[in-house]
Amino acid sequence: MASQISADVVTVGTGQRRTRITGNGVLWVVQALWGVFFAGSGFGKVLLYDDAMYAAAPQAMAWYAAVSQPLIVFIGVAEVLGGLGLILPAMTRVRPGLTPLAAAGLTLTMILAGAFHVVRGEFELLPSNIVLGAVAAVIAVGRWTKRPISPAPLTRGRLMWSMVVVALVVLLVFGPTWYSMTTRF
Repeated sequence: MASQISADVVTVGTGQRRTRITGNGVLWVVQALWGVFFAGSGFGKVLLYDDAMYAAAPQAMAWYAAVSQPLIVFIGVAEVLGGLGLILPAMTRVRPGLTPLAAAGLTLTMILAGAFHVVRGEFELLPSNIVLGAVAAVIAVGRWTKRPISPAPLTRGRLMWSMVVVALVVLLVFGPTWYSMTTRF
C-alpha cells in the first residue's frame, strides 16, 4: 500500500483504488459529529425545564444537583445552538463565519465545565471535557484560518440539504432523547 502526503491532502492506496482525504473533508466529518453530539446533549439538558425531570436528574448525573435548573436549561440551549451552528451556517454558506464562533463557544463551554468538575473533585469527567473542547477548538481554528468557508447566496439545493439535516437531527437525536427522558415519568 502506497501513501502520499501533501500540504492538505493524504492519498492512500495503490493502483486503481485510491482514497483522498482532505483537511476540509476531515473538518466536515468532525463538524457533523460534534454538531449532532452537542445538539443531542444540549437537548437533554433543555428537557430538564420540567420540574419532575429536574428533580430526578441528579440520579443520572450527580453534578446536576449543584446547578440551578435555569442554568442547566441555559447550558442546554447554548449546546443545541452551538451544535447546529457547527453545521448549518457552513452548509448553507449563509453567514459561515458563525461556524467557527459556534466552535469557539463550545470550546469555552467545555473549559468552564472542566473547571466546574475540578472544583467539585469530579476528575473522572475531565477527559470527556478535554476531548470535546479540544476538537471544538480544532474546528474553530480550522474554519477561521485553515479552511474557511466563503459566503455564497443561498441556493435551493443547500436549503433542501439543510432542511434534511435538521429533520434528521430532530428524528434521530431529539426524538429518541425526548422519548427516553419522558417515558420514565
